[in-house]
Amino acid sequence: MTTAQNSTVGSAVAPGGTSAEPRVAVVTGGSGGIGRTVVERLAAQGMNVVIGYAGNPARAEEAVRAVTAAGGAAIAVQADVADEAEVGALFDRAEEAYGGIDVVVHTAGIMLLAPLDDLDFADFDRMHRTNVRGTFVVDQQAARRLRSGGALINFSTSVTRIALPTYTAYAATKGAVDALTLILARELRGRDITVNAVAPGPTATPLFLDGKDQATIDRLAQATPLERLGTPEDIAELVAFLAGPGRWVNGQVLYVNGGAI
Repeated sequence: MTTAQNSTVGSAVAPGGTSAEPRVAVVTGGSGGIGRTVVERLAAQGMNVVIGYAGNPARAEEAVRAVTAAGGAAIAVQADVADEAEVGALFDRAEEAYGGIDVVVHTAGIMLLAPLDDLDFADFDRMHRTNVRGTFVVDQQAARRLRSGGALINFSTSVTRIALPTYTAYAATKGAVDALTLILARELRGRDITVNAVAPGPTATPLFLDGKDQATIDRLAQATPLERLGTPEDIAELVAFLAGPGRWVNGQVLYVNGGAI
C-alpha cells in the first residue's frame, strides 16, 4: 500500500557542499514518535522523505500532510521491516518516486519490558524479529542501494549502558544493533557511505512513557545533569547532522541522553 503527495522543494546541499538535487531519505517508523520528528526535520533540511510505516495508514497520511504543508515532499509506504520482500518494495518505491536514496534512518522498533526471570519468550521473539531481524533486513537494502555520499543511521538505546531493570531483553536486541552498525561501517569501505547508530536515553515519547507512573518519570528525568527527559527534537537534531554535514563521523554508537551516562 502506498500513498504519495509531492511538492516542490529547493535544492539541497550535497555532503561536499555543492548545490544538488534534493537528497532522498527513507525513514522507517516515520509515522510516529521520534521517527515522525526525524521525518519533519529532514524535510525541513530540504530532503525528499519516504516514510516507512507498519500498520497505521491514517497516521502515515498525517505525517505526509505535515511535510507537504510545510513545503516539503514526502510519500508513505507500508512495510514490515522484518519482511525482505516488503522492505525491498519500500526501497523500490523510493527510487521510483525520487530517483535514488541518499539517507536511511531506521527508527522502527518495539519495546516490551519485563524482569528476566519473568520474561515471556513470545515477547522476546517479537522484539528480536522487529529490532534485530528488521535492522538486518533494512540495512541490507541500504547497503545495496545507498548512493555515494550516503548515510545509514540505525537506532539503538542508552539502556545498553544505563542498565535499567526490566529492560534486559530490549537492551539485548539493541546490543545486536550496535554490533551490526560497527561492522557494517567497515564492510562498506570505499563506498563513501557512513554508518552510525543513535542511542537515545529516556525520551518523552509515547513508547517510553507508556506504563510508567509520574514518580518513575521524574526520577529518570533527574538522572541527567540537565534534569529533564530528552525530546524527539533532541534526537532528530543529531540524526540531521549525521544525515547531512557529519561526514567524518562513521562507525559510531552515539549516546544521546543529556549526560545520564
